[in-house]
Amino acid sequence: MVATGFSSFDTMVDKANRLLKEIEQAFGWPKDRRNQSYAALRGVLHALRDRLSVDETAQLGAQLPTLIRGVYYDGWKPAETPVKMNREEFFARVREEFPYAIEGGTEELVHTVLEVLKGHVSEGEWGALKARMPKSLATVLP
Repeated sequence: MVATGFSSFDTMVDKANRLLKEIEQAFGWPKDRRNQSYAALRGVLHALRDRLSVDETAQLGAQLPTLIRGVYYDGWKPAETPVKMNREEFFARVREEFPYAIEGGTEELVHTVLEVLKGHVSEGEWGALKARMPKSLATVLP
């Protein structure tokens, strides 16, 4: 656990690190690839956020750990959403934000990050999110 000297901040950092560690474990990455787990999470969150309506974005964001919520909203332009994306465009959007080589391809990267993320969102919200996605993207969500 990181010690900031303020227990609320320590808790936020710890929750964010646990989520990143779960991504690393799912890929079998060592901790020294933390930049990659962060970039993967960020890329998936941004593609997802930009595809959702403003209301849907806020509903999902409310369930994310505090520091991850900041990553999720970073650079968001609500007036420019939702951005219509099909499955391939969604994967291309994630790839733009992930500057590392991808073993297994972008689809596996997205699926793995979404599988981890699903564990941090209520079952009801995840089901509603999946139901609101177009068919081609709903199949991407576990």
